[in-house]
Amino acid sequence: MTEVDVFISNYTLVDPEIYQLWIEGNTASEAVAILDKKGLGKKTGASLELIASDVLDHFRTYSLLEKLLSYPNKLQEQSAFQIEPHTRQLLIEKYYEFDDDVVRELLGKKLSSKNRRDLDEVSEKTGKPLKSCRRQFDNIKRVYKAVEEMPGSKVENIKNSFHLSEDLARKYASIVFLASIRFETSKKKLQSMTFPAWKKCCEVIMDHWTYKLVNTECYDIEMDKEFLIELRDLKILLEREKDHKQLVCLTLKPRLLQKSYSELDSNFKKYTAAIITLASTLHRSRDMKNLFVEFSQILDLFKTGNWSAHDLQEFFNAYTSCALDLDILRKNTELKTCWEKFMKVIGVCMVVMYST
Repeated sequence: MTEVDVFISNYTLVDPEIYQLWIEGNTASEAVAILDKKGLGKKTGASLELIASDVLDHFRTYSLLEKLLSYPNKLQEQSAFQIEPHTRQLLIEKYYEFDDDVVRELLGKKLSSKNRRDLDEVSEKTGKPLKSCRRQFDNIKRVYKAVEEMPGSKVENIKNSFHLSEDLARKYASIVFLASIRFETSKKKLQSMTFPAWKKCCEVIMDHWTYKLVNTECYDIEMDKEFLIELRDLKILLEREKDHKQLVCLTLKPRLLQKSYSELDSNFKKYTAAIITLASTLHRSRDMKNLFVEFSQILDLFKTGNWSAHDLQEFFNAYTSCALDLDILRKNTELKTCWEKFMKVIGVCMVVMYST
């Protein structure tokens, strides 16, 4: 007589590998083929039929869970599925993860039903399954709608509303910021910018150019209008262009390649005019929306001179610090602070864009 031990549990089991295949938009049969190719049958001794049956069971469970994953708070509160806390967190985090290439294609597009129907193009361009592209589109739209008008820190709001990790919440906050300001992202000049590059630029802008969170009524994705108007006062630096150039050249002569130094010496007036002119226009919403297009046009001046990314970083460091030695900034605390906030963003964004 054969004895069989039976253990009954109502806990929902999640296989991370199978779940990942489901998240990526594979069908059950495609997932089975991938697992078979990886040699799962040889490793476990399971037949292909048994693997297929197991995958199908998992896929059915994940499809049932998807409505709850769309609203993580419901997943936390429901009792139909008994899920361990760490498994629940894995389910949510993985469901809301996205592919940088897919998100890059979505930046600048309206989160409309029409654009959702046109995701075939995104799928074809990125090589990601259509189902995965739709999941990512829907998640971005859901997060944006939930926190767009919610006061306070966008990162904290996203973490609390969707139970996401700090890292993933920061990524979504950058997407929300880009969509809220409606930055131009689709111009040909900007096509080489990856999502990580956009994220880095957005974070530094949010850190220095948006309103500070002094209370829960503030928004950290709203541009500091008073600061942007103050930027117009930086035009005074153009009157001290020769003094500024002398200090920058003196600082950089031992640090730059000879070619870059020659370019700096010849074209400083052109570089500083472009940078200061940009500062004086950002109070207009149209110009703010075109911020990255303006960045790319300024960078064209440096590309013409074949500057290296390292030399460009050295330039911005010296350009910023040397201006602080001019009496017009040294004697004006407000203007000095304005300059520092402006250049903290300019230096980071320009070098990030130049390097992509």
